[in-house]
Amino acid sequence: MSLISSLIPGFASAPVARASAPAARGAEEPTRAPRYEVTETPEAYGLVVELPGVAKDGLELSVDHEQIRVFARRSWQKPEGWHALHRESRDATFELVLGHERAIDADKVHAELRDGLLRVSLPKAEALKPRKISVA
Repeated sequence: MSLISSLIPGFASAPVARASAPAARGAEEPTRAPRYEVTETPEAYGLVVELPGVAKDGLELSVDHEQIRVFARRSWQKPEGWHALHRESRDATFELVLGHERAIDADKVHAELRDGLLRVSLPKAEALKPRKISVA
């Protein structure tokens, strides 16, 4: 049992096919797993993924009935006439796959990328939401 599935039942870190994902897109650099955090409220899960330097056009987010998948590519174009003396940041490919065992309402997912953080609101499926039952 993974740490995430022990903390939040129905949520699990799924294995990532690292060798095939970048090759399918023509990349040769290794894929990295980004840092992320999952939170929970009675109505939804929250997912925050650290993707430094990734632009919206380099990001793919998909949510289906069994998994959440984030694929992101950070790339940098050297300005014309510019010569770097030193550069610490490199192009990078990130991939994160989380299984959720039908815990998410995929039609109501909302995501926002700002300042290197991808924030995803993952509303719980109706079957998982707490219900108030009146007693007669």
